[in-house]
Formats: sequence, C-alpha cells, structure tokens
Amino acid sequence: CFFILSIRLEDLRVKLENEGLVNISYVIVNHQGTNSQRKFHLLKGSVSDYITVYQQDEQQADVWTALNGSKDDFLIYDRCGRLVYHLGLPYSYLSFQYVEESIKIAYCENQCGNCSYT
Repeated sequence: CFFILSIRLEDLRVKLENEGLVNISYVIVNHQGTNSQRKFHLLKGSVSDYITVYQQDEQQADVWTALNGSKDDFLIYDRCGRLVYHLGLPYSYLSFQYVEESIKIAYCENQCGNCSYT
C-alpha cells in the first residue's frame, strides 16, 4: 500500500535527520488518477510537513513520464539539482538499503563537482 511507503519514507527522513543529514527535500508525487486524487488527504496526512506531497493535475502531462520514471521510483538529486540516482523496483523498496545509501552518497560525497555548495 502506498501509505505504508509514505510512513516508511517519513521514518527514513527522521533517521537520516538524527544522523545529521539535514536540509534534504523529500517529495511524494501522487498519481493523476481519480482514485489517487480522492485519497490525497490520507496520503498527505500520513507524513509530516517536512515531506511535500504533490498532486498531479489530470489535465497536465504525467510527471513520471516527463522524468522517464515510473510509479514507486525514487529519483535522488544532488544539492545542485542534478540527478544522481534513479532507483526503480525492486531497488526502491524502503525495506532495502538502496534508497538510504543513495541519499547518503548524494549528501556526503562531492558528486556535483566544482560547486559553491560543497
């Protein structure tokens, strides 16, 4: 269930924050479908205000198509806004360490090269 994923993402956010990884932006992209739109408030209520829940408009282009991704993918960007990791299933399951480790690498390592944020 998607709400379990959102709760696990919240748990991961808190864990990383407690480890000193702060100023990370988390965004959940809700599906465009009518059923998902009806459950938007439940999804938004399952996470803290530190995780943005974006509701796609049915009339606009699908965000996942624009990003060459799929539902349940994790796209991890560095502090300069460059895509560092694109994790699809099964690597995006939060019960595995792939998402957490990818965030840590993007946060801690100098992936973005010569930049004023490092």
